[in-house]
Amino acid sequence: MKIGLISDTHGLLRPEALAALNGCDHLLHAGDIGRPGILDALRQIAPLSVVRGNNDEGLAWAAELPERIELQLRGVGIHLTHQADQVPAQLAESIRVVVIGHSQKPLIEQRGGILWVNPGSAGPRRFKLPISVGLLHIEGGAVHAELVELQLTPT
Repeated sequence: MKIGLISDTHGLLRPEALAALNGCDHLLHAGDIGRPGILDALRQIAPLSVVRGNNDEGLAWAAELPERIELQLRGVGIHLTHQADQVPAQLAESIRVVVIGHSQKPLIEQRGGILWVNPGSAGPRRFKLPISVGLLHIEGGAVHAELVELQLTPT
């Protein structure tokens, strides 16, 4: 199973991000979406799980979005939230992956036996950080992540 990870679009869904996520079985958006049309476009690719980011607060269309989700995909427990400080100190025993956004910094790191992934920012460039998305692969109970830096087409 291939799960696409995207975060911090801030109203900009690049065609390169869509291309990188094409073929995924499920998508996770870790917040700071920016506009509802982004979610509609992502749902055209695969089923979508999404959380509200701090920049989505106060937007009527985002009011129904949760701050965090725990889900099971192919037997792997995943905790999805926008900010790392929103992750509970004690996660459910089934959680093997935490997906976050907010910092704009791409990250793959093992912490206490849990895989933490931040796909980075897929929207407007922040600071000198790469524009990226992530992929989570679940195969035979094993899980691993990769970061995909988007090669932007010059405008």
